[in-house]
Amino acid sequence: MIVLENISKSYISTKIGVKRVLDNISLTIPSDKSVGILGRNGAGKSTLMRILSGTETPEVGRISIGNTKLSWPLGTDAGVHGSMTGRDNIRFLCMLYDYPFQKAFDFVEDFAELGDYMYVPVKNYSSGMKSRLGFGISMIIDFDTYLIDEGFSAGDASFRSKTQALFDEKRKKANLIVVSHNPATIKRLCDWGAILSGGKLTLVEDIDEAIKIYSAL
Repeated sequence: MIVLENISKSYISTKIGVKRVLDNISLTIPSDKSVGILGRNGAGKSTLMRILSGTETPEVGRISIGNTKLSWPLGTDAGVHGSMTGRDNIRFLCMLYDYPFQKAFDFVEDFAELGDYMYVPVKNYSSGMKSRLGFGISMIIDFDTYLIDEGFSAGDASFRSKTQALFDEKRKKANLIVVSHNPATIKRLCDWGAILSGGKLTLVEDIDEAIKIYSAL
């Protein structure tokens, strides 16, 4: 399971001074549940995702993931280096996880549909292309829990259909933690819901009730 204990995080803004986006958050996510975190823009969803992934540290509090194999956040540029080509990013990941490079490259090349851009530095990609590469790379490795940012479904209807089909396959053996402001996404992918508002996180085990509470904010 994944346990968050008394997590707080603040930022300094030149306009409003100190803003606490996460305020003493505690949460336990069982190993057999997928959880969707709903929040308006600016509520701190991406901050929470970065803290969960370990790419950012809280001011106070701690996170315990035990033996859970946790992905980096899908739908962001995390895990993708801009100065490297798409191909080289795949090679680097395969070195880290001791995974066959050619098998990984063939999968991502087919899935992401980037053509010759696989041989171009990622900094020259559009945001949608980066997301598609990052998503494809994330799907190479089997994780116990996937962290998913709301931007994971970039692309046209055909590509979104491919991502949904692949997630449905992954969910047979793994769980998801999804942050989004879209209730339909949360309901389709998750068992439980949580509402992030005013720096506080409220867990609701009934997904429909979680959506109802969020919609009333």
